[in-house]
Amino acid sequence: MTSSSSASPELLAALSRRDLFSRTAAGFAGMAVGSLLNQDFARAESSSTLREPHFPPQAKAVIQLFQHGGPSHMDLLDPKPELTARNGQPMPKYFTDLVKISAHGNLLGSPFKFQKYGQSGVEYSELIPHTASCADDIAVIRSMYSEHNNHEQALWHIHTGRIVSGRPTIGAWASYALGSENQNLPAYVVLRNDSSLPTDGTRNWSSGFLPPKYQGVHFRHSGTPVLYLQPSTPITDKTQQLRRDLLYKMNSEHREQVPRLAPELEARIASYELAGRMQLSAGAALNLAEETQETQALYGLGQPNTDSYGKRCLIARRLVERGVRYVQIFVEGQIWDTHSKNADTTKKCCEQTDKPVAALLKDLKQRGLLNNVLVMWGGEFGRTPVSQSGDGRDHHKQGFSMWLAGGGIKGGQAYGATDELGYHAVENRVMVADLHATVLHQLGLDHKRVTYDVHGREERLTDVYDAKVLRPLLA
Repeated sequence: MTSSSSASPELLAALSRRDLFSRTAAGFAGMAVGSLLNQDFARAESSSTLREPHFPPQAKAVIQLFQHGGPSHMDLLDPKPELTARNGQPMPKYFTDLVKISAHGNLLGSPFKFQKYGQSGVEYSELIPHTASCADDIAVIRSMYSEHNNHEQALWHIHTGRIVSGRPTIGAWASYALGSENQNLPAYVVLRNDSSLPTDGTRNWSSGFLPPKYQGVHFRHSGTPVLYLQPSTPITDKTQQLRRDLLYKMNSEHREQVPRLAPELEARIASYELAGRMQLSAGAALNLAEETQETQALYGLGQPNTDSYGKRCLIARRLVERGVRYVQIFVEGQIWDTHSKNADTTKKCCEQTDKPVAALLKDLKQRGLLNNVLVMWGGEFGRTPVSQSGDGRDHHKQGFSMWLAGGGIKGGQAYGATDELGYHAVENRVMVADLHATVLHQLGLDHKRVTYDVHGREERLTDVYDAKVLRPLLA
């Protein structure tokens, strides 16, 4: 925004910055100042400046369907008939050499049937028939592996590329490297349960050592999309514009007087400006009433099991078609963490997510958006092929499954493999850094060139790893 001569010199002289904030709090509520100053949105400033990719991208945006807790690959995406045939038998000795399982038992086969879907004939579990109906658009990676069995470290790894905290997430890197195609919406948006934070809280969408303007911005999927976005009492456009102009002028003067605070103040000013612009765009982007009844039914809106997650998936589609670069969707809590009653709990998780996920893929495809929107599904690790506490599965990093669709990905394939019992990733092994390199590549970015100087060291998402782009997955 630009400054204006509308603010009188007398008013500027009479009001200190403290006076201005105290006397015009109601007006600034419309600019999200209360929230920006005191909540995590304060570090989620506008990153809307559009920047050029390194080469022509296949994807303009990413939707990350993050399955918190770690879905069981043997029950969903990686059929293991040998494991089922040996159900209840003692686990092989090589299992005990690599993992410490609390209250572990014998081999635990899947009670769910698998069948081939689509022209490609890739096998999916009966638990996810809606997702399976999109088989020809999906590339399943059955050979993922991670470096830690604890949730926090595994979350840091899958989101930031390392098993240490304090680093930027992949969404922050994408925002930093490319910006947003919409000046009125953030480049990086987070859709989660409105009432609670996921495990590890806001670090799941942190900007880490990148400037704070690249952090993810939480949009609510029910009620007011962004708290304090609209003023509590109506004010005219002219009055609001005068207040913004006055604030801009005073901030500019303060920035010149205190150069050491300039970077932080620049980021805060960008927050205010984005908040003002979001008044015009955020409400419309999240207004699901504009969608047809057919579309709402497709996502499962109005149905007890699917309404919440369906809304988030539908909002994600509306955001990416408006130029948001990276949308991260979280499930309620840590629902996939099936330490007990694995079969029952996994079934309930699928009842919440399967229909909305498939609806997102089908809706994107019908609108011609799937070609340039990359959809990524998966958790921080998988589950063990042995039982825990009788009917549960423990965390498992040695081999698990994820999938990609759209955005230049060649669907209708299953890439890599775990061993016959689902324990080790043994064929075309994919480390987390390979996945990150591939996502950045589809966005037109060379992962080795997306760097940021931290105390003289060029940091990057794939960091110390010799990551490779998964070219067999590319169309």
